[in-house]
Amino acid sequence: MSDDSRRSTAPTVLVGIAAALVVAALIAGSPIIDGLVARLPAVPSSASASGVAMLCLLAVGIWCLALLARGARVRARRAALARRHGDDVVCAIRTGPMVQRMNELRREGAKPLRLGRRYSIVADEAGITLWDGGRRPRRVDSYPWREVRNIRADAMVAGTQVLAVLVLRVRRHKNSVEVPVVLASERPGRYAMSDAAFFAVVRDWKAKHRTALAAEGLEVPPLTAPIPVITAAMAREDAEARALALAAR
Repeated sequence: MSDDSRRSTAPTVLVGIAAALVVAALIAGSPIIDGLVARLPAVPSSASASGVAMLCLLAVGIWCLALLARGARVRARRAALARRHGDDVVCAIRTGPMVQRMNELRREGAKPLRLGRRYSIVADEAGITLWDGGRRPRRVDSYPWREVRNIRADAMVAGTQVLAVLVLRVRRHKNSVEVPVVLASERPGRYAMSDAAFFAVVRDWKAKHRTALAAEGLEVPPLTAPIPVITAAMAREDAEARALALAAR
């Protein structure tokens, strides 16, 4: 049997064993379960139950409509920006640290910046511009390349996940601040961009940054080592090699 077959068969066997254990536990603990059921409060009347069910359905419906409206707004904004900027548009996800760092770059007394849950970024020959809104995009802020001191890849913890982050070091008004940008994946059901797509954006922004600074006669940041493109197969092979190394100890 191949390694892939073993990996696909193992979860099925484990699920079967877990199901058998659950059934056995239910059978063995049936007297206890009967006692607990007898102590439960009385079921509400049919009218009350119908009202609760209707409220739940209404809440779910409103939530679904809000998600659809937000998705349509994001798509409309991206389409409008793509008509003007081509493939230089990427989607990003708002985070608390990012908005805080952006406001640190504002002049004292300036109105705080506001971003939607998902916003868009355009990186072209002029610099990096952040956009919000829908069919008529609204520019939130922009960073000319001369204000960008460094671009690097990093990671941040969000709940139980570790997300890839593009970090911009921006100098403005005598302030030098690192702005963490979480790029959003275009695939449905995915939260943040990662792996090859993420590093492709990092390399593209670095190249545009160097080209723009050189064109203005400004100091170009030193070249760093190439950013590796890590595929899922490479990550799996690395994990297997580490497991074998640990087993050999």
